[in-house]
Amino acid sequence: MSAGRKQLRRQRQVESIGGECVLVKFDVSKTSEVQDAFKQIAAECGRIDILVCNAGITRDGLLATMKEEAWDQVMDVNLKGAFNCIKAGCRPMMKQRWGRIIIITSVVGFAGNAGQVNYSAAKAGLVGLARSSARELSSRGITVNCVAPGYIDTDMTSELPEAVKEKILSEIPLGILGEPKDIAGAVTYLASEDARYVTGQVIHVNGGMFMG
Repeated sequence: MSAGRKQLRRQRQVESIGGECVLVKFDVSKTSEVQDAFKQIAAECGRIDILVCNAGITRDGLLATMKEEAWDQVMDVNLKGAFNCIKAGCRPMMKQRWGRIIIITSVVGFAGNAGQVNYSAAKAGLVGLARSSARELSSRGITVNCVAPGYIDTDMTSELPEAVKEKILSEIPLGILGEPKDIAGAVTYLASEDARYVTGQVIHVNGGMFMG
């Protein structure tokens, strides 16, 4: 399914439960595009209450042979992209003195993973970004937290060879892959008033694969 069709499907899902959905396309690694997009969103929606930073790419390869381009691409999208969105999103939140920022990191940002030094480094960097931002923004009623997924049953994992899947499952105490709804549940909690006293934290959703 093309990216455009996926976005349209998600828009219809939101609208089917009575919500309103406005799609704004931009490249999170491009600072000017992010700034323009957030201005448009704030103008159309009136305010920005919740920001979920979940843009991410992989460019896997071993450290000794990884090209600089592969390192830069992953850092630009996964780490700089979150920085750009938080910087743009926190400004209207500061004015309204309320906001929820949730960053999607990864189990490999804590445990590491061979062949993913760029991805692991970027995901680890997001935790430092979240905790420092939480300290800066807390006085304005804004919380900043992370959700660290393990292996989730998605289109990406479904394409893995069976031998790789079996190895992954052997490392997960619960013995199953997570589902997108498991991550959504953690994000929903952090975005709610129930989490009003939680900031600078990481919620691990990985079936016990990493216990930090």
